[in-house]
Amino acid sequence: MNIHLKSADDIAKMRVAGRLAADVLEMIGPHVQPGISTGELDRICHQYIVEEQAAIPAPLNYNGFPKSICTSVNHVICHGIPSDGKILKSGDIVNIDITVIKDGFHGDTSKMFCVGEVADHARRLIRVTQECLYRAIGIVKPGITLGDIGHVIQQHGEGHNYSIVREYCGHGIGRIFHEDPQVLHWGSPGTGTPVQEGMTFTIEPMLNAGTRYTKLSRQDGWTVTTKDRRLSAQWEHTLAVTASGCEVLTLRSDESM
Repeated sequence: MNIHLKSADDIAKMRVAGRLAADVLEMIGPHVQPGISTGELDRICHQYIVEEQAAIPAPLNYNGFPKSICTSVNHVICHGIPSDGKILKSGDIVNIDITVIKDGFHGDTSKMFCVGEVADHARRLIRVTQECLYRAIGIVKPGITLGDIGHVIQQHGEGHNYSIVREYCGHGIGRIFHEDPQVLHWGSPGTGTPVQEGMTFTIEPMLNAGTRYTKLSRQDGWTVTTKDRRLSAQWEHTLAVTASGCEVLTLRSDESM
């Protein structure tokens, strides 16, 4: 495993990229309304990143991914491809995943949005998934292990009768979009890679209302759905490990940590 510990200068640049990614999620929120297509959301975000932020949307052409953001609606777990044919309707839930490159460094974050009037059970899934992310962030400091992070998420999610997606996980990030280590959202305390100051990685739990099993689209090679087609939710932040804890580099103005 090749973990790149970041210097103070590296983290300063990642802080900028993270702020920009958070800003995109704040900008797009008012547009997430019944009747808009996910393709239109992609165009709005692309224009904002390129023209307003003078930055690069990392997903575009990444391993052939065709769009600038990921939009994962309802039973889509992750990597949903925006489309003019996918029109959001009242009751939908959607994860919008943004990764911005600025001055060579990545900022990666995602947020769940409710479209119109959303059922209480869907809101509960969204809330518990966010709580999993926050609880995991709350324990990050030098000396814990990645297994501790996974354990906290698994305990909270399964404690609310949700299942944890295992095929997709958080990851190291910096100049490279996905680097070591992998950050699993399940695990046992005291196992896995020790966390050190200077590590930068994402935590991005994916919780399913039904079983944990996933299905990858043969048609596009990207879209991951729940096998039982029940709802899924995800939240993501990029963080940097400090001497005494961590700094959330993609924190939005509606959050406090």
